[in-house]
Amino acid sequence: MMRRILLALLLLAPLPAAAQERSITVASTTSTEQSGLFAHILPIFTRETGIAVRVVALGTGQALDVARRGDADVVLVHDRAAEERFVAEGHGGPRRHVMFNDFAIIGPGDDPARIAGLRDTAEALRRIAASGAPFISRGDRSGTHAAELRLWGAAGIDPVQAGRGRWYREVGQGMGPALNTAAAQGAYALTDRGTWLGFRNRQDLRVLVEGDARLFNQYGVMPVSPVRHPHVKAAEAGRFVAWIVSPAGQAAIASYRIGGEQLFFPNAAQPEPAS
Repeated sequence: MMRRILLALLLLAPLPAAAQERSITVASTTSTEQSGLFAHILPIFTRETGIAVRVVALGTGQALDVARRGDADVVLVHDRAAEERFVAEGHGGPRRHVMFNDFAIIGPGDDPARIAGLRDTAEALRRIAASGAPFISRGDRSGTHAAELRLWGAAGIDPVQAGRGRWYREVGQGMGPALNTAAAQGAYALTDRGTWLGFRNRQDLRVLVEGDARLFNQYGVMPVSPVRHPHVKAAEAGRFVAWIVSPAGQAAIASYRIGGEQLFFPNAAQPEPAS
């Protein structure tokens, strides 16, 4: 009997830390989550390292705020200027290139602004503003929202001043909800390619403007600083960063496709192309 009691107590005792599941939290963008990329690559990482990953998918600005509070171990986002500020402030780093794809302007098939086929994004946005056709903005401090505002700036237009409450409509949500709103309203929007390829509720929407160098979309990865936040899992975070920029991680990214089309293009070993 005593033997059975001892065995039961051993089974109920907590496992040593080394035997418990290792895990990290990655703060990232809605595009990496909603496109299905993480569902494809994270099981590979966990299988190779034994480290589980929990993803907090937000706009880039919000993801960086999560990391600033120390509520994530790694950040993987797509706003180079914001990422460099994060590193300069001492919240994490070093920053590494991971992959790229591009943005595109989508819109309704009847294309009231007549932008289909343009390769000049600034001209396309000027035509949208002049036509008064609805444009859906994420309005959420995401990397896509930051890119959109830079593009409006290049077009010489402040859309908030020129069109808020009329043709310029901010949803304050992720890429998926923004695309659903554009589909429901027959509106234009800027989208990252990955989310667009995985988006099914397109209705009459189609890609109208692509191929402009200003639509290049680079993603970067950074571990959160254990100096600023001593509780972060620095060793496991380092393993994740090292893996995702390694040949194995880069191959996992390149292998993810929807309908035979590659969504993200690994470039950890390459400098960022000039914009």
